[in-house]
This record gives sequence, structure tokens and C-alpha cells, in this order.
Amino acid sequence: MNAATRASGLKYALVLFGVICFLIYPLALVWPSGWIWHNGGGTHYFQMICGLYAVLGFFLVRAAKAPTENKSLIEFTIWSSVVHAGVMTLQVMSDHMETGHLFGDIPALIIVASVLWYLSPERG
Repeated sequence: MNAATRASGLKYALVLFGVICFLIYPLALVWPSGWIWHNGGGTHYFQMICGLYAVLGFFLVRAAKAPTENKSLIEFTIWSSVVHAGVMTLQVMSDHMETGHLFGDIPALIIVASVLWYLSPERG
């Protein structure tokens, strides 16, 4: 993939993932076992997660205008997604009531991290 194609793809991916961050709440309503931990749909924890992801989504959409100027945000998104998915995977291993996350938010975070890493200009 050449640099121009990668740059264009990164802009689209940032917007797509940014918008998806705003959809955490609706995704949880449609498929709670894949997006809400411990039946926490109405808890303070879930509201906090939705708030954090909404802010991240806003900044990812903004970063799409100038990805090279937002390298640290993109790197943060990659690495925080990897760590978040890793921690959740370990939690699922000890709490088998949460196995729906192996098909919901865990792979979603791995996809986000993988796509952003692949499209990052430093990789080429």
C-alpha cells in the first residue's frame, strides 16, 4: 500500500472508529452481553465508559483532518485498545458469565488497534 492510500485510509478509519465510539450505548442496548460488563447497563461504571468513549470518538474524528499532527492520539488509541482487550480477555477467562465479550467489544478493540497500526504512516 502506498503512502497516499494509507493516509486516505487512515482518515476514513479515524472517522469510522470515532463515530463507532459514539455508538457504544446503542450497541449495548441491542447486544448487552457483548458490550456491557456485569449487567451494568444502568450503572455509573457504564455511564463513565460511554462518556470516555464519546470523548475519544470526538477527538478521533477531529484527528482525521490532520492525522500526522495527531500521532500521539492515534498511538494512544492503538495501545489503550490492545491493553483494554487484553485485560478484558483475562477477565473473561475467570468469569465465564462474560464470554459474550469474546465476540463483542474484545474483537472490536483488536480490530481498531490493528487497522490504525496498519494505516499509521510510521509503519511504511
